Amino acid sequence: MLTQIQQKQKRIFDIILSIAGILLTWWIVLLAWIAASFETRSNGLFVQTRIGRHAKPFAIFKIKTMYHVQHTDTHVTTSKDTRITKSGAFFRKMKIDELPQLWNVLIGDMSFVGPRPDVPGFADKLEGEERKILELRPGITGPASLKYRSEETILSQAKDPERYNREIIWPDKVKINRVYMEHWSLSRDIMYIIKTIIG
Repeated sequence: MLTQIQQKQKRIFDIILSIAGILLTWWIVLLAWIAASFETRSNGLFVQTRIGRHAKPFAIFKIKTMYHVQHTDTHVTTSKDTRITKSGAFFRKMKIDELPQLWNVLIGDMSFVGPRPDVPGFADKLEGEERKILELRPGITGPASLKYRSEETILSQAKDPERYNREIIWPDKVKINRVYMEHWSLSRDIMYIIKTIIG
């Protein structure tokens, strides 16, 4: 568990880096939004409810990478998903679709490093010791995100992607995030960010 001083260090770091990130990448976000809007013929900004710190829901911002399909009953996306647009495939590969989350970090919904925010039905259902990871702000990247960098490809090879995610990947992510929380340091956060950038 992070001490109050560590929490403040992490938050100050997030604020400074998110401001710098927004100033450096706003034009990329704008171009990506225009491309996504054109290809999907809708608003190129994707807004979805995710579970955040203390299990409170918040609106996450992403560049839209998929066509809207009604009556879909899955929250799992594989690399073979036909809903993914041509520009979306590129944005997802380069992580450009995640850049609007710099705003989520700035306003305090998210952190640069932490557990990835999931849709309702996962993190908010944690119990006991595992629920402690909800004391962290969800992150744009993190040790679990790096381990499962190719998650969509892994899921595309599973017979039942939804079940594989729920029974194999999700529990492993929880374990990884608990270790991250127990051994947190600012230098580790910086290391995870660098690993994410260099791919």
